[in-house]
Amino acid sequence: MQLDSQQPAQIQQYLRERNQLALNETITHSEKPGEGNMNYTLRLRITAPNHADRTLIIKQSRGYVEKYPTIAAPADRAVIEGRFYQRTQGVRAVSERMPRLLDIDEATNILLIEDLGTASDYTFLYQPDRELSEVEARDLAAYLSALHGHFSAPAPDPNFANRAMRSLNHEHIFNYPFLEDNGFDLDSIQPGLQTVAMSYKRNADLKQTVAALGDTYLADGQTLLHGDFYPGSWLQTATGTKIIDPEFCFYGPAEFDLGVLIAHLMMAEQPASLIDAVLTAYERPAGFDDRLRQQFTGVEIMRRLIGLAQLPLSLSLETKQALLKKAHSSL
Repeated sequence: MQLDSQQPAQIQQYLRERNQLALNETITHSEKPGEGNMNYTLRLRITAPNHADRTLIIKQSRGYVEKYPTIAAPADRAVIEGRFYQRTQGVRAVSERMPRLLDIDEATNILLIEDLGTASDYTFLYQPDRELSEVEARDLAAYLSALHGHFSAPAPDPNFANRAMRSLNHEHIFNYPFLEDNGFDLDSIQPGLQTVAMSYKRNADLKQTVAALGDTYLADGQTLLHGDFYPGSWLQTATGTKIIDPEFCFYGPAEFDLGVLIAHLMMAEQPASLIDAVLTAYERPAGFDDRLRQQFTGVEIMRRLIGLAQLPLSLSLETKQALLKKAHSSL
């Protein structure tokens, strides 16, 4: 089964076979629910006589990144995401901030999940003069606190090893951005950025530190992580802030999730008081290492500014230079 928005009858038949669509229901409309990068995702509108329309989200992961088909990616990542929803559904502080899982099909790497309705992700924060509210900031901290606090184990669950996705992420965080000649001209993003980046790409001590941090990321840990906790994985909905796309989840260091969150608040130029509020509200699990969190924050800033996974930032070159300097000092 290959999802195709141009083949609604095929999707309809598939849903009936999965007992997710009644015989009197039909798919009357499909659309992309947002600007996702990784997967083929559709919002389906379903109509039945004498019933109100309903909608759901259907998602399929394939052996490549949907937005960049030349980049290979593990085809089973949607299955991992589905397992995350299954594992966390019993903890309300986590599950109520995420869509409900309706169905998981491991044979075709397809998920059906609740449609959270009209929503936008939080990438608008990267634009000038856009801020998180204190309530939203507390919600993000509360979600991570609940996830990290309730889902830890002496030994990691092999169902969440997610090694292929971790390897993909590792390459784009800890290796690719620091290669002197990776074929990506940063001046195409912003004139002068390539020159700024070269001083870091040629810093042997920095690269050694980043490599060691990458080893920590790849090592199995005791805490279930979201794995990609940035504004593109947060949704602003009518019922509050929701979290989506846990396909990079794994058992690892809690410091990574919080480090990524803080990095993106910094790149979005959020007030220092709000960042401090998040750091205060987050309930650290036993053994949490704030120095390691700072290092993960630093490397996330660097990889987003000089790596391939660019963000829709509105920062001047001078501001990026200052952020890179601060990130470097945290490593």
